[in-house]
Amino acid sequence: MRVVEIARPGGPEVLRIVERDIPQPRAGEVLIRVVAAGVNRPDIQQRRGLYPPPPGTTPIPGLDIAGLVHAVGGGVADLAVGDPVCALANGGGYADYCVVPAVQCMTVPRGLTFIEAASLPEVFFTAWNNIVWLARIGRGDTLLVHGGTSGVGMAAIQIGRQLFDARVLATAGSAQKRAVCLEVGAEAAFDYRDAWDVQIREHLARRGVDIILDGQAGPATQRQLDLLNEDGRLVFIASHQGEFAEINMRQVVRRRLTVTGSTLRPRPAEYKGQLARTLEEQVWPLLENGRIATRIHAAVPFEEVATAHALLDANLQIGKVVLTVDATCADTVPRPRDAE
Repeated sequence: MRVVEIARPGGPEVLRIVERDIPQPRAGEVLIRVVAAGVNRPDIQQRRGLYPPPPGTTPIPGLDIAGLVHAVGGGVADLAVGDPVCALANGGGYADYCVVPAVQCMTVPRGLTFIEAASLPEVFFTAWNNIVWLARIGRGDTLLVHGGTSGVGMAAIQIGRQLFDARVLATAGSAQKRAVCLEVGAEAAFDYRDAWDVQIREHLARRGVDIILDGQAGPATQRQLDLLNEDGRLVFIASHQGEFAEINMRQVVRRRLTVTGSTLRPRPAEYKGQLARTLEEQVWPLLENGRIATRIHAAVPFEEVATAHALLDANLQIGKVVLTVDATCADTVPRPRDAE
């Protein structure tokens, strides 16, 4: 099979397509023939040498995929060969075939193509894990999403608005991106290069926000804490602007603030499986009826994987970039098993 190999840490030019043996599923796993694979920020960080895969995980990048079950390992009863699925992989998605724990597989939402399905797992797992499970979003909370037109950002905006009736604010770096934030459900969007915290307080009539979802960290961390209401929650999913920040701990204690963060990749399959079942129950019906949508910025042929990475390096994408691994059916709507 074809796989994408990272020859050495560096730019998109270090990605190369090589041949590898097709892996075989072990007990509790399935082998998926990949039709499309999402390109995510962790893939970029792995390529740069900043996000090594956990011990025992394949070095092949790629965390979310859509395709057809090709083989089933022992003990797997809920999936059969030929089933169309999308899945959060532990790695290995940039390939013709990928082994995934069966519990991390989900049905392809009705009416979505394989390309659209491949854009879902990583961003919706991440959004739900952070704003629902960690930040404990409640009905009517005010949520601020930094990077509102990233895949995770748009998922978080829509989850907050559609499922929790939250007041959702966002930041983004261009007028076009801020307009898209409004399209997907944010009530207001601000330029993160400007005095966004001051503008948000003005918008909220001097109040703050209950939850902030951020991937930057670094010097802006104290500004974010200042913006939180009492009992507010600041959740980090990355630290692109710096690993360290000086903060006022007295303020954290006095106002009962929560500062937390997460990365899903090292979590056990059982945890990810609980997320998968929750998404199928809570989010998938809204994808099928159109209340929640995914946005594809570009579908890039597998052979042009360096181009896909260059798009994310330039930070110009709005929504997801997806690799079309099998171009013959990537943009088709798969037929669900219960329709046969």
